[in-house]
Amino acid sequence: MRAQFVLSEIGVGLRRNLTMTFAVIVSVALSLALFGGSLLMSDQVSTMKGYWYDKVNVSIFLCNKSDAESDPNCAKGAVTDDQKKQIKSDLGKMDVVQGVTYESQDEAYKHYKEQFGDSPLAASLTPDQMQESYRIKLKDPEKYQVIATAFDGRDGVQSVQDQKGILDNLFGLLNGMNWAARAVMALMLVVALMLIVNTVRVSAFSRRRETGIMRLVGASGFYIQAPFIAEAAVAGFIGGTVACGFLVIARYFIIDHGLALSEKLNLINFIGWEAVLTKLPLILATSLLMPALAAFFALRKYLKV
Repeated sequence: MRAQFVLSEIGVGLRRNLTMTFAVIVSVALSLALFGGSLLMSDQVSTMKGYWYDKVNVSIFLCNKSDAESDPNCAKGAVTDDQKKQIKSDLGKMDVVQGVTYESQDEAYKHYKEQFGDSPLAASLTPDQMQESYRIKLKDPEKYQVIATAFDGRDGVQSVQDQKGILDNLFGLLNGMNWAARAVMALMLVVALMLIVNTVRVSAFSRRRETGIMRLVGASGFYIQAPFIAEAAVAGFIGGTVACGFLVIARYFIIDHGLALSEKLNLINFIGWEAVLTKLPLILATSLLMPALAAFFALRKYLKV
């Protein structure tokens, strides 16, 4: 009988404040969609870091004849065979080095033509203008500075470059976008909480006569509060369900179909469906608990029960 009363009161409350209930559902849906999106964005950045940091190389570019005339680092002339052998020997002795690949001038010229063949500059370049290099695979990409310290400024070395620095700029941008999304999410959560509190208070005010009678006949505080808390929880749960739908649809159409980024951007290792599905229970639980707790604390002061 009590459960039937609570359920009937939930329906009455939701219908009486239909406009505010709809506003609660929309605000909760948007805020939790952003919440889930920010979590997925963090997973995506972590996945990309693990994928790309494992593939980055440190490159030691060697001086050629052109560099000897124009680059201060190559003032002593082009790299010699003995210097190349010494560099390779020293690399082989370093514990941080996993593998070393040598790229000749002809190979560098071929790779440049493959990547930038349409560039006007490519037509004027010759193989002897390209730089020989050693491409070093590190066991730990964070140990780039060990290579830079050992070889930067050495005779025959024009420069030491770390591809990780380029990726750090990209991931810094992605992390900045993620924090911006979290800031918007926090703002939306505040708006949602304010709407929930106002909706509960309006509902309680409109039924103040019924709640007064219930207090007079000895109804417990929780029994009086239960319908209002349940209303907020139901509205929040609907919003959470909509947020889950947003995330599933976004993953489906943006990555798998529609935009199909997984096919167009083969170089990016996108998160899988398991990452999305593991976030849905958290979003649904938040959508239930957040409105229920907000309603509980709002009613404690308002109803004074």
